[in-house]
Amino acid sequence: MLVSRMEKDPKEKWEGKVSATLRNALAKQTWELVKDFFNLHKWFPTLATCYGIHGSNGEPGCIRYCSGSSIPSDGADQRLSWSKERLLAIDHDERTIVYEIVESNIGFNSYRSTMKVSPMAADGHDGSLIEWHFSLDPIDGWVMQDLIAKYDLGLQRMAAKMDHHIHSANSPNA
Repeated sequence: MLVSRMEKDPKEKWEGKVSATLRNALAKQTWELVKDFFNLHKWFPTLATCYGIHGSNGEPGCIRYCSGSSIPSDGADQRLSWSKERLLAIDHDERTIVYEIVESNIGFNSYRSTMKVSPMAADGHDGSLIEWHFSLDPIDGWVMQDLIAKYDLGLQRMAAKMDHHIHSANSPNA
């Protein structure tokens, strides 16, 4: 699911939201993977590495370093990208993390993001939903809808990988 909001004033923030459903994973199972702030590379496509560079994993104020290739769009070449991201808040009851980019080579300024995991029935199964909200300053040369499409593709692939992992772990033959 894609949602965006872009104001006419270029000084306004770009805001977007994407979501993905996991059919085979309860919200509490999905949350265990999402809240692991220093290990996003295990799930997010094109992210080669992610590790802590400051603080303790899952504690507000901790900082992770992420690097990998960007998700290509319209046949464009992938490029190496990196970011340092600070965890601002974590709420285990609401299954929500809030973080910001503090430094990067990807041109994101004033970037802030929230990821939330919720229970959801999907095709008669008890599944879960990941919602990823983000806001940032507009980026010269970029189109907001292209950015949302990249986030959506990344989240769909991440959710599929998590769903498969949890389903396999719960399988009687695992």
